[in-house]
Formats: sequence, structure tokens, C-alpha cells
Amino acid sequence: MLSQLGAAELAPEAIRALAYATGFQKRACRKIDPAAFASLLLEESVNGAPSCNDLAAQTEALHGRSVSRQAVCTKFGDSGVRFFRAILARAIKARLPGSTADTRAAEGRFTRVLVQDSTVLRLPGRLFPAFSGVANGASSVCNARVQVVYDLVAAQFISLTVDPYTKNDIQSAPELELRQGDLALRDRGYLSCREIRRHRDARADCIYRHKHNTVYIDPRTKTPIDLVRLLQQRRSIDMDVWLNDEDRTPVRLLAVPVPEEMANVRRMKLKKETRGHAPSDDLLRLASWTILITTIPQAKATFNDLLALYGLRWRIEIIFKSWKSHMNFARIHNVSERQLHLLLAARLTVAVITSHLVFRPARERLRKDYGRELSLMKTIRYLVRNPQRIPVVLAALCRTTGQQPALSALSRYCSYDKRKRPNFNQTEQLLFASCALS
Repeated sequence: MLSQLGAAELAPEAIRALAYATGFQKRACRKIDPAAFASLLLEESVNGAPSCNDLAAQTEALHGRSVSRQAVCTKFGDSGVRFFRAILARAIKARLPGSTADTRAAEGRFTRVLVQDSTVLRLPGRLFPAFSGVANGASSVCNARVQVVYDLVAAQFISLTVDPYTKNDIQSAPELELRQGDLALRDRGYLSCREIRRHRDARADCIYRHKHNTVYIDPRTKTPIDLVRLLQQRRSIDMDVWLNDEDRTPVRLLAVPVPEEMANVRRMKLKKETRGHAPSDDLLRLASWTILITTIPQAKATFNDLLALYGLRWRIEIIFKSWKSHMNFARIHNVSERQLHLLLAARLTVAVITSHLVFRPARERLRKDYGRELSLMKTIRYLVRNPQRIPVVLAALCRTTGQQPALSALSRYCSYDKRKRPNFNQTEQLLFASCALS
């Protein structure tokens, strides 16, 4: 796979250099070439969890070199983990030669729109001491948490990490690197006064849903706001408030009532999530409003603008669904901790390659030459089921003019269906081009 991608960062020579730098290879290879082994594991990782015996047999079948499964097993050590993590880091930075993918970063707009979320993977019970999970007196379940940061503007991953289950979202929040001009879209699990303060200090912006029990201070009276009472009096609000921290961090608080049917659905969900514990009366009342807090001032965006922007966070859910549905991401057999890290690094590398090197430039090319919008979910499914098409598509993308058969196939099988309701790409384009972001 790697030798056919055409990206200098993932060329065989670059991969072999990484092998020596990480200790994966210490002398000239005789049977297991690091570039060939990396390509094989990347391809096999999305089809399940390959054993050492499977990899040894595939090496002989593909390259005519008889390799023992014990020799393959020795590659699943600490150096192997470092090697594949280095490949993952290279894949994140990889670019096609002559790529013209539109980043849509322009003066006066958000330079990056960062979507961060995590997904939980169930692991073999033997890994509980390393990754923890959920346990009671009768049983225990081992889990890992995969943290993902994705930039919607550049359509690329910023970071991917595999952490123990006990490292929750609020602990991972400070690790997000913020730059001036960023917009961060995260759920309530990442919300804290310190995080909003960090955004303001970095001259970045954020949008959050209101988290219950968050205290807001009225700047005029310098007293806590009774949010339920205020909403019952005004029905909707758009006001500047302070957070209840030492710095009295200023934020914008917005709330708009929702239809009663939607409010009832929210209340049913709250009661289900509390698992037998009745939610508070205030929490049930607040379900009648959509409440946002943001650092974006009133002159820059209306409530509808902010709600539409926050809706772009759905992209990360699509990414997680495509991984689990089409890349066997959650399929993990009884592996060791080292094998797990190596396997997940390989799967994440394939996810990055299909997103950065294929989906991102192909989306712009199909939009320009075919007038079609490429679906991320359909593209990943197509590429995983037809891996031999990846180099063909990449070669077609390097030809900057004219329609190509490989791209015509993408347009036919991987585009959104035509419909009156705008798809995700069209909604995203409209928001990035709107005056609210200027």
C-alpha cells in the first residue's frame, strides 16, 4: 500500500529510515523488509486482527520469502509500536505531489475549525490493568478511549491518541493546541471555566452546549444568575455574562425555546441516562431550551449561525461510524498491550491515508469537474472494500485536468444522493462562506 501512495513522506525509503530511527530495524534486512511489512499490516489491520502466522504466510505469498511466525512476533515489541506511531505521524503530514486541495483558509475567517471527541473501544479483559474500564463485584469490562481532533477547514486529522478509559474528556481537554483564529467545537464533556479562559488567552473561539450546574454571574449585579427563573421570564436570551471563576471570564450566553415535542424527547433521554435516579426539576425544565455559551460576540454571529456551526460537530460522529462499520475498528482479539497499540496505530494510519490523501483532494476535484459532493462514509467503505483502487485514484488525482475513469467511479459510487435537503459538505461550505464568519 505505502509504495503506491505517491506521497514522499510515506515512500519506501522514508519508511525504512523510520525503521532505523525507531529501532525497528538495526541492520540490513534479509527477510522482513520494514516498508513491505508496514504495508502488509496496514492492509490486513482493516480486515480484522491478523495473527503473526497470518502475516508470515502473507509475506511469503507476496514476496516469496519464507518467514517464521516467531520472527514476525519479535516485530511486535516496543520498537514496533514506536515504528507504527511514527508512520501515523508521517501520514498526518503527508501530501500528494501537486495537490490542490482547497483549505478555505482566508483572511477574516476561522483558520481552523477543530472538532474534538472520543470513542470507546472494548478490549480483552487481560488488558484491564493497563487501560481500566468498568468493574463491579461480579464482572469487569476493559475499555480504551480514542481521542480524535479533526480540522474541518483543511479536512485533516490534527491528532489521534489511544488512552486508558479513566482518562476522560475533561482531562484530555487541555492537551488541545490552540492558535489564534481557531474555532473549537466540543461537547459538554470538555467544558470547564479553565478551558474557556484558555481559548480567550489564545485569541481562539469556542462553542459549547450548556452544562448543568454551571454558574453564571450577572456583570451588573455581580450575583449568580438563576437560569431557570430568567428563562421562564424572558423565554429567550442573548447576553454577556461571567463565569464563576477567579478571573470572572466573560462569555456569551444564549438560549432559545424548542418545540414541546423535542423537549419531551430530551426529558425521556435524561431519565434513561440517569439509570433509576430521578433528574432534578431544574434539569427537566431546562430541556425546554437550547442553551449555548460561546466566546463569539453578538456582532459576529446570531443564535442560528452558532447552532449551525455547532452542528458541524456531527462530522466526528460520521468518522467514528465509518471506522467501526467499514474498518473493523472495534474488532480486537485477545492481543497483548503492545500488539494492541501497534494494531490501532496501523488502523488509524489507514484512516488518515483514506481521509488525507484520497477523500480531501477527491472531494474538491469532484466538486470542480463533476459537480458532485463526495460522501466520507461511502468513500471509506469503497476504498476499504477495494484497496487496489487507492493507487489508481491517487494517480488520477495527480492529473490536474480532465475527467478520469477512477474519479468517475468515485462520482458514481461515493457521492451523496441528489436531494432537496443540503448534505454535510454543502452546509459546511455555506457556513464557511457566510458573513457570520467574517
